[in-house]
Amino acid sequence: MFKKISATFIALLVSGSISFSAEFINILTGGTSGVYYPLGVGLSKIYGEKIKDSKVQVQSTKASVENLNLIQSGKGELAFVLGDSVQYGWSGNAEAGFKSKLTNLRGVAGIYPNYVHIVASKSSNIKSIADLKGKRVSVGAPKSGTELQARAILKAAGMSYKDLGKTEYLPFGQSVELIKNRQLDATVQSAGLGVASIKDLANSVDIVIVEIPASIIKKLGDPYVSATIPAGTYKGVDKNAQTAGIVNFLITSQKVSTNTVYQMTKNLFENLPALVATHKAAKNIDIKKALAGMPVPLHPGAKKYYQEKGIVK
Repeated sequence: MFKKISATFIALLVSGSISFSAEFINILTGGTSGVYYPLGVGLSKIYGEKIKDSKVQVQSTKASVENLNLIQSGKGELAFVLGDSVQYGWSGNAEAGFKSKLTNLRGVAGIYPNYVHIVASKSSNIKSIADLKGKRVSVGAPKSGTELQARAILKAAGMSYKDLGKTEYLPFGQSVELIKNRQLDATVQSAGLGVASIKDLANSVDIVIVEIPASIIKKLGDPYVSATIPAGTYKGVDKNAQTAGIVNFLITSQKVSTNTVYQMTKNLFENLPALVATHKAAKNIDIKKALAGMPVPLHPGAKKYYQEKGIVK
């Protein structure tokens, strides 16, 4: 009897009818009104359908810094993060929110550029970075990628939080609501073009996009680059606005299996139309640019896919 049961069990196992556990994929994103979250939801649907025996969930977080710390501690399999935050994490920059070097980080892909949005209500009379002095400004969630960028940009402009009238550390959605209620003058939001929070704000009050001049971007240095928020991206903004851009990356852990990361990478690039339908920022995802400026070593699973596609020899 025991031999018969064992033989049956082995046959079922070989055939794939029995699986000991599902492949769990936790996707770390950001606030629900940003770009990371809808793209994470889009990826979760793709992975759930395409990766056999996978169990996928999306986690809303405070974004880059929290995501990297979660990846390091094994509490996530894939994270949306900003390039400068990855650099800070890899080097263990304590001021940026990393107590030690995050040695488990491994690269999957560079995806789309973030655009630093410094947005003020027109009634605040803020027209330049210098005009932020004495004003009420939200600089993003504490230790988020946005907040680190706000700090760096002000420093490059010869300013600090002390120059602001009031500094709030709030996620995108809350910042917008306070501006609508005239409790804030401006918000800093680092996101893809057409971020929902700024669209919502522009549909409620007249806004101004505060430009970041080339001189400041030069002081910031890598990984910042000059970028443009095109006219018409947000209601009432009828001219191009110069700003700073920075690439977003998908990051995983060296502890995630080669096969899982291979499947995540493959299904990212082979299902881009479905991801674009989730958010238009995905239009900028290009496999030919996926490894440009990668701040950490590439995961073997991602490397395997890029080798198949001739991106890596």
